[in-house]
Amino acid sequence: QVQLVESGGGLVQAGGSMRLSCAASGRTFGSTTMGWFRQAPGKERELVAVIIWSGGATYYTDAVKGRFTISRDNAKNTMYLQMNSLKPEDTAVYYCNTNPPRSSTWGQGTQVTVSS
Repeated sequence: QVQLVESGGGLVQAGGSMRLSCAASGRTFGSTTMGWFRQAPGKERELVAVIIWSGGATYYTDAVKGRFTISRDNAKNTMYLQMNSLKPEDTAVYYCNTNPPRSSTWGQGTQVTVSS
């Protein structure tokens, strides 16, 4: 069974940058479309960005377009989310998962807090 571990979160001031990592176990990572999701306090979890298996195509929700970049290194079984120009409204727990997400694959997430 695939396991995903998110890391790289923390506290940053508005306008700052942060890079999240998602380390995956299992043999299918390199052939799987993956996504980053986030859940802010009191809100439902939402899709942030998606990357296809080859990295050749990506999708971003409007709120992060031009500020976030999703990427992956299939040789390392790792996916990344580079976040620039962070805003307080980006504060959330960030998760990685397949896209569409599998309920059995949700990890603990990594907390990102952006102070104003």
